[in-house]
Amino acid sequence: MSVSPQPVITLGCRLNIAESEAIRQLVHATGDGRDVAVVNSCGVTNQAVKDTRAAIRRLRRERPTAELIVTGCASDMDRVAFAAMPEVDRVVANAAKLLPTTWGPRANAAPPRRHTRGFVGVQNGCDHACTFCAIPQGRGSSRSDAIGEVVHHVAMLVEGGQREVVLSGVDLTSYDDRGARLPVLVERLLAQVPGLERLRLSSLDPAEVDDHLFALLSQEPRVMPHVHLSLQAGDDLILKRMRRRHTRGQAIALAQALKAARPAITIGADLIAGFPTESEAAHANTLAMVADADITHAHVFPYSPRDRTPAARMPQVAPDIARARAAALRAANAERRAAWLAAQIGTRQPVLIERPGDRGHTPAFAELRLDTAGPVGSIVNARVTAATPTHLIGTPE
Repeated sequence: MSVSPQPVITLGCRLNIAESEAIRQLVHATGDGRDVAVVNSCGVTNQAVKDTRAAIRRLRRERPTAELIVTGCASDMDRVAFAAMPEVDRVVANAAKLLPTTWGPRANAAPPRRHTRGFVGVQNGCDHACTFCAIPQGRGSSRSDAIGEVVHHVAMLVEGGQREVVLSGVDLTSYDDRGARLPVLVERLLAQVPGLERLRLSSLDPAEVDDHLFALLSQEPRVMPHVHLSLQAGDDLILKRMRRRHTRGQAIALAQALKAARPAITIGADLIAGFPTESEAAHANTLAMVADADITHAHVFPYSPRDRTPAARMPQVAPDIARARAAALRAANAERRAAWLAAQIGTRQPVLIERPGDRGHTPAFAELRLDTAGPVGSIVNARVTAATPTHLIGTPE
């Protein structure tokens, strides 16, 4: 009897998604019959830590006899507290979670692929010390995988049937393999893995988007036209207090230049509402940036203080105000997204079919639901016939 893949619960960023897939493969490859359940945690905000604890408790209720293992940023930041949870059998350090020896002696086999798109972590850690961020405490300093290793990994995914790959990292634009930066990695992948049809990049620091990377984002058809920027705020004083390395004007200029060079590009952004000392005027600047930068894919977080970060010692905005400002940012983004989706009616879009077979995403990362199911993992051309505020509706051609 075959062994079914073990459950891995993922919280947080795309790098965690990539690492969870690797963990799932490592656990599955042991083939030793253990009942293992894993929570790959996130510690970016207090809410993320609460969500991690809730996921642990829920998983224990669902799998009362499993060996429940916790790893990830939240457990690295407060290992003692997570190890003390009665539901937890073992805490695995971030530094050890991708080692085969952590999960079993036979964890080098090739297990089955589970996702329509492959998430490949190529960079870890961060050197920038933004005042709100506790991630360096859980991930350490910046380090990158060798280009040859990444190319081999992506080539194996493509050989296994993967049509789309997402490169991810804690600070992806700091990728550096002995002087070869992210644009070089992208060029090598495109040249050496010709079967790779669609390449996506996770969150990019606007301060690191140089001319080389800009050219790839705006001119290379196999790099998908969706650029997610780590903006965080749209007010210069708040950006300075966050210790970000770009200004409001620079962020807007970058977004506008990308869209001018490649009109199909959509802009995504991470935005924090209610950062310490944020005034109504500062919030208004961030709110206006949703339109000024034409942000259609916003990830909005109300600020929550993290221990041992400079921002936690700054004058705080009341939590209810931060939540209200986050709601306003989400509403502004939803309105802009709905308008963008409506403008897609009548267009034809190549869609990567995802489970259960009646939906997928366009190159610009609009969700499109099909009226006829297709083979999962295939790319089909669809005519967009309608739009809701959250997704497109289409017919395969």
